[in-house]
Amino acid sequence: MIEKPFRPEVEDRSYHRERQRPSGSDRAISRSSGELGRGPSASVRLGITGVELHREDCVRGMAELSAASIDIVVTSPPYNLGIRYSKFSDTADRTSYLRWCKTWVVEIARLLRPDGSFFLNVGAAPANPMFPHELALELRDLFVLQNTIHWIKSISIEEQNGETVSRGHFKPVNSQRFLNDCHEYIFHFTKTGRVELDRLALGVPYQDKTNIARWSHTGGRDRRCRGNTWFIPYETIQSRDKERPHPATFPVELAENCIRLHGVEKVTTMLDPFIGIGNSAIAAQQCGVPKFIGFEIDEKYLAEARRRIGER
Repeated sequence: MIEKPFRPEVEDRSYHRERQRPSGSDRAISRSSGELGRGPSASVRLGITGVELHREDCVRGMAELSAASIDIVVTSPPYNLGIRYSKFSDTADRTSYLRWCKTWVVEIARLLRPDGSFFLNVGAAPANPMFPHELALELRDLFVLQNTIHWIKSISIEEQNGETVSRGHFKPVNSQRFLNDCHEYIFHFTKTGRVELDRLALGVPYQDKTNIARWSHTGGRDRRCRGNTWFIPYETIQSRDKERPHPATFPVELAENCIRLHGVEKVTTMLDPFIGIGNSAIAAQQCGVPKFIGFEIDEKYLAEARRRIGER
């Protein structure tokens, strides 16, 4: 079998030559996160987020940024699972795809500060379950896998009264061999594996309150680490074309959780090489991150990102 070469440079190569620099009309509108009305318990730093959105291949764009200039990266690249993007071919042989991933992750390694965090959201297909793990292994000479987080998109829980409660959304799998796939991975990479996190920024109350006094590390507070399973359902929508015009996005809350876990106060500059329709930028706004940089090759997705950022 002859493997076809992987060509992430889409059909129209002009998208890789043109860079829209962050000045004038090319800069997305930024607003104060203090206007968003979040509760006092959330880890939010009031301030204005300067948002720079570039229509450019991320490898070329990141090459122009200064080394050790980024505090946190939150991103979700194309998964190579045949998703129908409008400007990207999401089908390639595995070797070529992993090699391509290495090219942009090398740039992230150059840009990330020594105490920075790189959160990589990847999913899998039931027929290709090893893909996320293969990608993580491919990056082990550049980063240490410090945490593996499971993004739970849908879950069913049987209550004590015998009632089954289901929450969230998933895409049904029409197969007698495979289960419905209701989760994705968030790999938390760092350069050393020793980056301290704000674990209680996402903390939850103890179900058994006697644990507060039992464990000395609680300091008397009714708050514990949430753990590495995050239930974050998609918002219910009526029209994908109008409300979520992108085939593969993560919720704003997912990116916000990553920022808060790393520590809002430690983030000056955030990067997303595959910004899509702008959910990571919105999360940066809501957390009051001073500066956000994003890249996207599809002008329609980028226009939608600008529109959504400008509404906030």
